[in-house]
Formats: sequence, C-alpha cells, structure tokens
Amino acid sequence: MPFELWKTDTIDDILPEEFYALVQSNKSHVENTFPITVSCCSTLEKAEELILKNGRKENEKDGYHFYLRNTETEKLIGYVCVKNINKTILKCELAYFIDKDFEGQGIISKAVANTVAFCFGTLEMNKVYICTSKINVASQRIATKLGFQKEGILREEFKNGKAILEDIVYFGLLKSEYRP
Repeated sequence: MPFELWKTDTIDDILPEEFYALVQSNKSHVENTFPITVSCCSTLEKAEELILKNGRKENEKDGYHFYLRNTETEKLIGYVCVKNINKTILKCELAYFIDKDFEGQGIISKAVANTVAFCFGTLEMNKVYICTSKINVASQRIATKLGFQKEGILREEFKNGKAILEDIVYFGLLKSEYRP
C-alpha cells in the first residue's frame, strides 16, 4: 500500500477534524499508550487546541509532528512525533501509532525510519530514543529492527490510560551506531 510521511510545516497542513477522527476511531487501540493524546482529542475543540499547540512547538523547534496518509484515499492513518527534545545533550524521543486497520504492513516501520533520519540529519541529534510499554511487542520489534538497543526497564515510569503506573522499555540509538 502506498503511503506518504507528511510533515506539518504549518498548522494548515493537517485538519483537526482528521486527527480527531483518527484518534476516535482508534481510541481503544491507543488509549493506554497515548493517554494524553486521547484526552486531548476527547472533543473536536480539544483536538483543535492540540493541533495549535503542536504547531507552536514546531515553530519553537521544540517538537515535530508527522502524519501518515494513505495516498490512494488521502485518509489520515498514522502519526509520528519527535518530542522531549534535549538541546543540551542532543537527544529526543519518538512516539508513534498507526490505525489498527493498517498494522503489520510495514508502514509505521518506514515512517519511524524516515523520522530517525530526520532526527540525525536535520535536527543533528546524537541520540534518539523510544519508550514502549512492556506489552507493546510490535513497537519493540520496530525499535530493534531499526537498530535501537534495549537499554533497560524504567520502573513505574509511565501512567497509562487507566491511570496505572507501569514499567516502560527504553530503547536508544546513537548517531555513531545509525545505519540508514
């Protein structure tokens, strides 16, 4: 299936209605791993506020947001973000999800690979990291497939969508290890 990774250079590149619809149609799929995003998309008005906030983060070079589209239908099918940018030690975190109907097709792996290239190339990061739930085996598989090293378990580091603290698996990739 063809797809594109679209970067939102301006807030006009993504319609809040599209992102709201993506989150709502995948709510049960992502509510435990993206609880803040789900909460921020509980209404269309909140989704609009989130998109505006993300636009401000991009303008301030404090976060970057990529949206995946099915090129045949133009439907929004996924999301990748670069967050927790530390400009002092040049590291950042990646977070991502894809519509449940498009899982297992390699789309999110390719999108994450493109985003890693952006982080090391354009942003000149020294380290990119991914934190996953211990039970999110698919996300862990993406990290290891792309050369990330499992660096450890952070105990009770993340409050999931049910407000339960859970352990996360921390994966890191250094620029010196990166093989595009």
